[in-house]
Amino acid sequence: MPPVPMPRTLHGTAALRAAATTVSAALLAGTALAAAPAAGAAPTAQDATAAGSSVRFVDIAGDGGVKLAANVVTPAGANGSQRYPVIVLPTSWSMPQIEYLAQAKKLADSGYVVVSYNSRGFWQSGGEIETAGPEDIADASKVIDWALAHTPADPHRVGMAGVSYGAGISLLTSAFDRRVRAVSALSGWGDLIDSIYSGRTQHQQAGLMLGGSGELTGRPSAELRRILGDFLGSHLDKEDEMIAWGKKRSPATYLDRINDNGAAIMLGNAWGDSLFSPNQYANFYEKLTGPKRLEFRPGDHATAEGLGLLGLPNDTWNSAHRWFDHYLKGEDNGINRERPVRLKSRSTGAYDTYASWKDVTSERRTIALTGTKKINTNIDSGANGGLIFLTNILDQFLKLPPTASIPLLPRSVTAVWQSERYEEQQRVRGTTTLHTTLTSNKSSGTAIAYLYDVGPLGVGKLVTHAPVTFHDKTPGQPFPVDLELFSTAYDVPAGHKLAVVVDTVDPLYVEHNPKGAQLTFSSPQHDPSYVSVPIDERG
Repeated sequence: MPPVPMPRTLHGTAALRAAATTVSAALLAGTALAAAPAAGAAPTAQDATAAGSSVRFVDIAGDGGVKLAANVVTPAGANGSQRYPVIVLPTSWSMPQIEYLAQAKKLADSGYVVVSYNSRGFWQSGGEIETAGPEDIADASKVIDWALAHTPADPHRVGMAGVSYGAGISLLTSAFDRRVRAVSALSGWGDLIDSIYSGRTQHQQAGLMLGGSGELTGRPSAELRRILGDFLGSHLDKEDEMIAWGKKRSPATYLDRINDNGAAIMLGNAWGDSLFSPNQYANFYEKLTGPKRLEFRPGDHATAEGLGLLGLPNDTWNSAHRWFDHYLKGEDNGINRERPVRLKSRSTGAYDTYASWKDVTSERRTIALTGTKKINTNIDSGANGGLIFLTNILDQFLKLPPTASIPLLPRSVTAVWQSERYEEQQRVRGTTTLHTTLTSNKSSGTAIAYLYDVGPLGVGKLVTHAPVTFHDKTPGQPFPVDLELFSTAYDVPAGHKLAVVVDTVDPLYVEHNPKGAQLTFSSPQHDPSYVSVPIDERG
């Protein structure tokens, strides 16, 4: 298999970053491999028993006859005379077909038929990785067909769920298969482009992880290899093709169909998801018109629900079960009467609930980006978003976000502004926005904006950040920049400040600053620059 091309913009630390990402991908794949059946050993219709529920490993014919390695878990005592609601679970990217067995067992024990299958192109399933393309959607419908024909599944009570890749496939299927009545999409995406190409900036570590783990555990299609190579290689002449490819695989593209079909949709994600940011999920959620629920928790991609895959107690999966119990079983468990937006603070672990995403923010604090600041590029200042998975897992379990000494950040490569000290706690809830005027001596460039919680000693804890990239600008000509930082829930203690930091290099992203580039941030009198921080004063 040919290697994934390296971005042309990587510099001295490229090899280290690529190696670290490859190791992460290998560890992910290795974990999956240790849990999976031996290659080629998945038997057809082999029965097993687990605490009363029946588990079968089967092969299902997907779109075009492609083999999909699957497992079926049915309730104890199911004999065909009774029909049960059915839940279909496409596996996550690079994960084996047994990924969901612990949750499938719990669902079966409570009266569901559960069919989980390896997405095409991975592990023992046939075909190539199509990245939630039309073939994957058709596969999901074929699996529903099979379940209705070969299990005691009720055709009027069909649900889908999944983590990550499985979440995306589930949402997309709800647009094209009217039989899907309820979905729980965990750590998924509504807009693929706004996920790994937000701010017109390639999310480098995310792209390398997906490409590397796909090569290790599956068979990427030629199209996927080409798109990923163009994406990481910064081939701007292929940008329109990449965007069209991503839109074809984005549930947001088919929003009208999803709303028309009317499935009840629950979305769950982590504040620090390195692959699929909370912003794009919240935007997608707001446009849904049917029954819906949105939950955000601390962590990184798939870590908010990860322990649940091991069968351990897990809030996200508990909500998913309640969602299905109401919308597939008809249980009056109250979930339809609860405020549907549920957010867990990164700082306290406490939950807040809201009637809508727009209701999350009650006030906004403005930090004026005054004066003119010129910075050099191509040097990492020490302010950055960390490393994929590791950084946000530390924040999730130990409340240790990335830190930086704000007074010691080199002003030659960073622009820094600070608020006044806040006398009261500031409950940051929602999406921070930045507006500024930028001038570059080059036609292309990248900037990364950070918001820090700064304590009395000047140590800043990262609250949120986001990158932005520009191309085809006239050197020396000012232009406006508007940027949404990644949404979050973070409590700034009384007596602390907020600091806005902008630099040009972050290991999470591909940067596009040519050698010798300088960026100048200004605040014209007729168009002042500012950062607007969302606050919930009701807590």
